[in-house]
Amino acid sequence: MDVLLDTHSLLWHYLDDPKISVRAKSVVTDPANRVFVSPVSHWEVAIKVNTGKYTLTVPFAQFIREAIFDNGFVILPIEPRHTELVSRLPRHHNDPFDRLLVAQALAEGLAVVSVDTALDPYGVRRLW
Repeated sequence: MDVLLDTHSLLWHYLDDPKISVRAKSVVTDPANRVFVSPVSHWEVAIKVNTGKYTLTVPFAQFIREAIFDNGFVILPIEPRHTELVSRLPRHHNDPFDRLLVAQALAEGLAVVSVDTALDPYGVRRLW
């Protein structure tokens, strides 16, 4: 199965945070699954670190290496067809990061690993 991580899922997996569900952890760690990370997620973390809304315990570059690349996750590039789809999405959710994740998931046929039920009206397959 191919899945796209929501930003909190990436962080909670990296931190081994108990907030990540057993099912989500299983999906992310199953070697049979391809796990994708959108640049929107590491961009969102960078913005939150810069504004003081989130603190990493390691330098940002180390976080990226350990959280994404050391886990074998794949960066899903943001394509113009993804942003075009964002321009047509209904306003079920106002968070621009989540709207782009939804567009990427819909365009690529990916399930989204997320606790966020606000994604459900878009018709994406959400795993939690």
